[in-house]
Amino acid sequence: DLIRHSCQPCFGPHLRRYVFFCDKGYQDTDTVISSVTTKVKGIALTNTSDLGLRIWDAADYVIPAQEESSFFVLTNLIITPNQTQSCCAENPGPRSSCSTDQDCEKGLVNKHKTGMQTGRCIQFSASEKTCEVLAWCPLEKEANPPDPPLLAEAEKFTVLIKNGIHYPKFHFRKRNILPHVNSSYLSQCVFNRTTDPDCPIFRLGDIASEAGEDFQTMAVHGGVMGVQIRWDCDLDWPESWCVPTYTFRRLDNKDLKNNVTTGYNFRFAKYYKNERGQESRTLFKGYGIRFDIKVFGTGRKSSALPILLNLGASLGLLGTNLENVYKVLKLCGKNISIIFQKYFYIMKYKYISFLFNTNSVTECCI
Repeated sequence: DLIRHSCQPCFGPHLRRYVFFCDKGYQDTDTVISSVTTKVKGIALTNTSDLGLRIWDAADYVIPAQEESSFFVLTNLIITPNQTQSCCAENPGPRSSCSTDQDCEKGLVNKHKTGMQTGRCIQFSASEKTCEVLAWCPLEKEANPPDPPLLAEAEKFTVLIKNGIHYPKFHFRKRNILPHVNSSYLSQCVFNRTTDPDCPIFRLGDIASEAGEDFQTMAVHGGVMGVQIRWDCDLDWPESWCVPTYTFRRLDNKDLKNNVTTGYNFRFAKYYKNERGQESRTLFKGYGIRFDIKVFGTGRKSSALPILLNLGASLGLLGTNLENVYKVLKLCGKNISIIFQKYFYIMKYKYISFLFNTNSVTECCI
């Protein structure tokens, strides 16, 4: 007891300072609820032997048009035009190279290939034979994606990120398009951490740069970027102080020592029919960058309940017995409302109404 009582005067003030100031033990908390929508804008020009001179807009390179809290931008392509349902020589490989028809199994479907074998061994090139397959012919060429990327201008595309948040416990709502942001400002601003930190329009190249990545390098094979929006709001202060902060990072694996299946790609096709009703398609192997938008945050606001809980826990931790607590409350009960008001006025520059009933305290302590 002697050691405990001798330590209380030294340890007690530090404990209270930590609980109420550092750990903000006088505030209740709530987790953010969020919704996100995006709109990408930008134009790219390409000139290829397969497609010729072509303009790409958002309807072409944002696939699909809408996703939940994310968006994908096409940056590179391998194009196989004019495919039809027909028979052709399979690409060379362990199960497709052959010398005679006996090397080919009719009806065989190899999950790593693109069609069903017919049982015939035919010429793939002047020096090589492969098994014939029923497939979309001509087959896609097994090749690396173009470098530099086909849609290199995607670096200049911009995305408008609209984010609305809600702290239901405190009946508080806000969005990242702040009250002072008007249509005129939105039509010309681009996010810049120094000059335009409140602009919700982001240049894709800047997102990659802030994450420490080179956009053109990443655009060749694709990848996944994370846009993190954090709302940490002290709602005891003015609403205008509650603003989002943005951070960016790459989320997929780019380990050069383990570069198997790196990047981000998928296939899609555009289908056509000629005047005879014959179907054909252009196959695209698309590489691009997916942007995942993650929203985090905690709202805080002063509340009587956490004050009492933390005060009681602090007194208990210091070994204050019930009799001494009762004596303190009995002496201070009549003026405790004033004490709490002055305390919060000093700490938060505002009054907190806190009614304290001395009789109820006496009954509770007894």
